[in-house]
Amino acid sequence: MLDVAFGEDLSRKRAGNAAQNFSLLNRIALNLLKQDKTSKLGVHGKRLAAAWDHDYLLRLLCREN
Repeated sequence: MLDVAFGEDLSRKRAGNAAQNFSLLNRIALNLLKQDKTSKLGVHGKRLAAAWDHDYLLRLLCREN
């Protein structure tokens, strides 16, 4: 799922711990997107929506359990 949604295989991060750090951030972002049930979009669509709509992005990041 990470490769499809975030293109991890095409990533060129190789110096130090960059690949591991970005992989962790991608996993966190993927989990936040999957937990969102307000939108019927796929992960790719939700990423685009979060990039375009700051209110949606804040809803994803400030979600309460």
